[in-house]
Amino acid sequence: MLRHLLLAAALIASTPVVASAQIYTWKDAAGNLVMSDKPRDGAARSYAVAPTNGTIRTTRPLVVSRAERFGALVEEHASRQGLSPDLVRAVIQAESGFNPRARSVKGAMGLMQLMPETAAEYGVSNAYDPEQNIRAGTAYLASLIDRYNDEGLALAAYNAGPGAVDKYGRRIPPYRETRNYVARIRNAAPSTSRVSPGVYRTVEIVGGQPVVHYSNKQTAGAAPMRPAKIQ
Repeated sequence: MLRHLLLAAALIASTPVVASAQIYTWKDAAGNLVMSDKPRDGAARSYAVAPTNGTIRTTRPLVVSRAERFGALVEEHASRQGLSPDLVRAVIQAESGFNPRARSVKGAMGLMQLMPETAAEYGVSNAYDPEQNIRAGTAYLASLIDRYNDEGLALAAYNAGPGAVDKYGRRIPPYRETRNYVARIRNAAPSTSRVSPGVYRTVEIVGGQPVVHYSNKQTAGAAPMRPAKIQ
């Protein structure tokens, strides 16, 4: 009976009702539940439906995803380092799932999982501050790409450390975690890791939010991107 009542209430809630009403339910020959505002016979069950103003309300507001919350910071710092924003987003997803308070058992912190020594090297005073974390993480990733001139090796070094990549002759170390990490990021961001030379960046404010545009033509207010190697 409770199930029938809930179904009846859902039916009524879907349309405006201006006065009290009765809902009648019964099962047909095939066993299907039938609901109607008119009685079938004396055997039909009836339920009173309270009046409503017809307004439909959601139980919770629309939640902006974590990735969207930090989109402007990703675009800004990726462009400063000549990195593909898609690559930076893929790294953050793999590292922390866009959780700015994430901390690993090894002590890596924040969105891009900065180790304490890396945070100190890049002047980070609070690794859980999204702006500082993404600024340092993108700069560190760009330095690894410059060092190895290879995106896959740079990602392996970001995960396992440059020492591990160098130990295995500047190859991706034979660690399952590291190889899976590199493959997952390259699948998520298959495009080049660096923005090609001669690209200009402009920021337009749309609806109070910064929207970044890239073009090979320089316009008023456009900033030239840092020249970068193309993988």
